[in-house]
Amino acid sequence: DDVTLILPFDEVIAALGRAGERSLGLQTIRLDSIVGTVDSTRDFDRHFRPTSGRTRERWERLALAQRRGESIPPIDVYRVGDLHFVVDGHHRVSIAIATGQKTIDAYVTEILTAVPARGISRRGDLLFKDYERLFRSRVRLPDSAYAKITVADPWSYAELSETVEAWGFRLMQHEHKFYDRAEVSRRWFADEFTPVVRMLHAADLVGSG
Repeated sequence: DDVTLILPFDEVIAALGRAGERSLGLQTIRLDSIVGTVDSTRDFDRHFRPTSGRTRERWERLALAQRRGESIPPIDVYRVGDLHFVVDGHHRVSIAIATGQKTIDAYVTEILTAVPARGISRRGDLLFKDYERLFRSRVRLPDSAYAKITVADPWSYAELSETVEAWGFRLMQHEHKFYDRAEVSRRWFADEFTPVVRMLHAADLVGSG
């Protein structure tokens, strides 16, 4: 049932890990890319329909002002990947959607994250991202390598982290040298992960990719 709930910005960023931000200025964005809010009151559902009488009253006043031709200022949003979260302008978004608009003007601030935001469509996806973020903090690889690692269960990220760390410990014992996380991760991906995946592909035990 969380498909109908608006995505809370704070929970999304907690799962992805905040790495910085930058202002992108005034842009025209698609309304269907707006999926969440910074506001914790939850006066709107996932489709930005009012959820209370108090919200509906203000909605009606703004809608009337818009029909009269009054100027409607741009909204303010945070951008996370391809998703947008409303900072200010919830009613304006709701009215724009209700009247069939496809785009809206917005002042955009991009939030940079440790883990990409792709694949998030509901709150249940955030648990997966949280485990992925922890995995990336323990297993240091370039983005091209992370793209080749997929799991079906979020707990598998924790298990894989432990596997890599144990592999690295055995490597250091064998070579009598200390390696940091980045070097252990690089060696594991090159010497263990890639050859095993190659053999699985050759034996038709996994799909092509």
